[in-house]
Amino acid sequence: MGGKQSRSFSNKELNEVSVNRGRKCAGKDDQPSLSSAAERIRRHTTVHFGYSTLSLAMRALDEIPSELWELRELQKLNLSMNCLCSLPPALGALENLVILNLWGNNLSSLPAEISLLKKLRVLFACRNRLSEVPEELGSCTCLEVLSLANNQITGLPGSLAAMQNLTKLNLSHNRIAHIPTCVYSMKGLVFLHLACNRLETIADQIQDLVNLKILIVEGNSIHTLPKTLCFLESLELLNVDFNDLQNVPMEMYLLSRLGRLACHPLDKGLHIIHNPLLKPIQEVLQGGLSALYNYLKPT
Repeated sequence: MGGKQSRSFSNKELNEVSVNRGRKCAGKDDQPSLSSAAERIRRHTTVHFGYSTLSLAMRALDEIPSELWELRELQKLNLSMNCLCSLPPALGALENLVILNLWGNNLSSLPAEISLLKKLRVLFACRNRLSEVPEELGSCTCLEVLSLANNQITGLPGSLAAMQNLTKLNLSHNRIAHIPTCVYSMKGLVFLHLACNRLETIADQIQDLVNLKILIVEGNSIHTLPKTLCFLESLELLNVDFNDLQNVPMEMYLLSRLGRLACHPLDKGLHIIHNPLLKPIQEVLQGGLSALYNYLKPT
């Protein structure tokens, strides 16, 4: 169910597209035109859950056949796990893209023309070599899911504050020392992943993310939690493990939806025991989350 299947697009066929493109320059009379070469790629698209889809994942590609950019009807494009170091400005021609997967390449930047992808809702650019994010990405205001994990990013441009439809943001395993200011403007965020960065603090503006249900900041150098964090009453998972916390805000008992102390990384609840907590908090936690909350509640 959900779509029409087609056979896999082989590396040999990709090479043939490139060869035919070169031959066209040598003699137009007996070689296919660029549009016919694009048509050969189009034959390998599928319709998956109503979306026009093309996967070129795991092809060891170091560049994309230029004919691909002619397929303007494409809605889902998977270029993951290749050897791409850059993407051309022509990416912007794929104006109907809804999902773009660039995971696991060698990209050092994203083209400014990504701003032309006005319908883009999901962008995976994790596990690349990105050191910055283009200002123009802020024009993709339909984005709902953005993953920039496992890169070399130190911050985000202020233009991303316009992403009011964003619900999931993954910035884990980067080089971020302060949560980017624009993040606090993303009022629709439900999931925020900042593990394994260089954070030392969380700003009071965290309280602006009123819809946040999952916040993961494990593996940083955070030494204190702001009391405003405790006003996020929708939080169901708060992971602050492996930081430098010695104490907790007195208002933490307000986070009633956490429910319990959690150990497994995917468990809902409060992940906090892997910190240099001082007495009496350390001892109180041995009785579980309810014991902590009872200790913190004013009498």
